[in-house]
Amino acid sequence: MARGPNGWQRHAQAVRSRRFTPLRRAVKIPVWGDLGLRLTAALLLVSIVVLIHWFDRDGLIDHHDGHVSFLDVVYFTMISITTTGFGDIAPISDKARLVEAVIVTPIRFAVLFIFIGAAYTFVIKRGWEKWRMARIQEQLHDHIVVLGYGVSGSEAVAELIARGTDPDCIVVMDTDPERLAAAEDVGCNVIEADASRDEHLMAVRIDKARTVLVSAGRDDSSILIVLTVQHLAPNVPISVVIRAADNELLAHQAGADNVINPVRFTGLLLAGSAQGAHIADYLADLASISGKVQLIERPVLPEEIGKSIDELTSGGRGLRVYRGGEPYGFWELQARSLQAGDTIVEIMPTDVSECDAAG
Repeated sequence: MARGPNGWQRHAQAVRSRRFTPLRRAVKIPVWGDLGLRLTAALLLVSIVVLIHWFDRDGLIDHHDGHVSFLDVVYFTMISITTTGFGDIAPISDKARLVEAVIVTPIRFAVLFIFIGAAYTFVIKRGWEKWRMARIQEQLHDHIVVLGYGVSGSEAVAELIARGTDPDCIVVMDTDPERLAAAEDVGCNVIEADASRDEHLMAVRIDKARTVLVSAGRDDSSILIVLTVQHLAPNVPISVVIRAADNELLAHQAGADNVINPVRFTGLLLAGSAQGAHIADYLADLASISGKVQLIERPVLPEEIGKSIDELTSGGRGLRVYRGGEPYGFWELQARSLQAGDTIVEIMPTDVSECDAAG
């Protein structure tokens, strides 16, 4: 649906206020909350050991003054749990030694694991994830960025992979962890973030991308994302899914190179089926890699310059030539003599790869 200027500003403020949340956080609570839980658990275990030692203080001996006070119990507990063991206070009775071996020792291990786990989570693991993300970012170049992994986004990724695109060259950004887990399962790079935020798009090196596919699920969100991408990467082609016909012009004005309306495409298939039993089938065949033929867009080859679109060296059926942003059909005069810089749209059998078609 179309929005006025004030509506767009309110929506932009609401969307941009969302926090960035890293993918696969170890604990579903804030960092300091997780640390607080770990410290609380450790203090609880230490308190249990203090109480055990206090009630069994008769089995302990203090070589300093012969009297075991509560402070001595706390002191002995801490050096015992940390395995320091100065020897000034020690268990002497069989009961006290049994308590140390059976009860205190397992608690000692539990406390150590809590702090080791905290060190792993807050230092080692985070450092490793930061280094790994930096390595992935360094390798991102000529990649495909998919902003939104809903029905349309996931189908687009599946079709890209079926057409031979390496999943390592695809980056999926979404705010839903379950969708990202599904994208990760097929081998894509994933990041849980808000695609309308500049810093999040910069994290996936949007300016180095081959193309950007936008499918946010809502027209207003998709158009806002297109505006942000256009601002950061003005030379990167953008394709966006728009469901309302009156928003298609807004998407183009926002900077989208291709606007796909699934409702309109469905209508084309329905209308085609009314004109013939096989027209809709052929249209679906052209759109998918699973059919016998596919549409391919490529630049004109040097050896094709000066030739007609009917004489392509790839062996494909030329349909349209794009020259200076203008389309020309195969029956038009401009398509009878290909020029350097032209872009060709042709039909090729699916068993011929796009790379083969491009020479």
